[in-house]
Amino acid sequence: MKSLKKGDKGEKVKQLQKFLQIVPDGDFGNLTTIAVRKWQELNNLTIDGIVGPKTWASMGIDTKLKPKYSRKQIEKAVRSLGHTYWTTDDDFDLNIIGVRNSTTAGRVTNHYDDYITVSYKEKGKWQYHCWEATTDPGVYWINHPLNKYGCAILTPGQYKKVYKIDKHNGKYNALCQRNGVVSVYRDNNKDDIYDYKVDTIQKGYYGINIHRSSAYKSSTYINKYSAGCQVFKDPDDFDDFMEICYSSESVWGGKFTYTLIESKDIV
Repeated sequence: MKSLKKGDKGEKVKQLQKFLQIVPDGDFGNLTTIAVRKWQELNNLTIDGIVGPKTWASMGIDTKLKPKYSRKQIEKAVRSLGHTYWTTDDDFDLNIIGVRNSTTAGRVTNHYDDYITVSYKEKGKWQYHCWEATTDPGVYWINHPLNKYGCAILTPGQYKKVYKIDKHNGKYNALCQRNGVVSVYRDNNKDDIYDYKVDTIQKGYYGINIHRSSAYKSSTYINKYSAGCQVFKDPDDFDDFMEICYSSESVWGGKFTYTLIESKDIV
């Protein structure tokens, strides 16, 4: 369970505030800190104002948000596109599926309005996660492309065994494009619209990795965090994702498949 502390924002903070019977504005500020410390004192917990595992457990509330898409929706969409979706009973046979938001009509929002999902079986039971992310580059790199042909935008498709756990930019472990090529659109006109044009597609090793944004907090804006990579909004979500990948690596080895679909493919 993700810990919450002063400075955090979002729906989980609102749930906490409702439980503590204070104004649910989604902003973990001084009043929320005071309320948490009072709760901890009343329940003989460490009084630090941080809602960690023991404080969550003492409250007995469910902080899990309903995912944007269900596992069955994702499976149906992936299969309808002719891609493979693994359903073996073996542990940690991962389906890593990105969902690009079609409702923005290609507009560069610079927000994390896409999703990365992972589904697999563990001890014969389905496990499923759906996390906020971006599958598109941020506004900075759209306007300052690293490649002379334009900024890279991963094309929808299934990239089998293309990814492995390695250092992203030599700094921290992520899923990195090391084992094969990917296809990207090239956007070079800097008009704040993603150009998904077939005649710009290139294939190659472009370092389209799956990584996190900030190491310390959930990000609001993409900015420089993605030049075409698939990027998690919340570092805690990314950490959970990587723990699943480590478990999969121990069973299946170091090759991961990533599939990118569009929200319009989901019914």
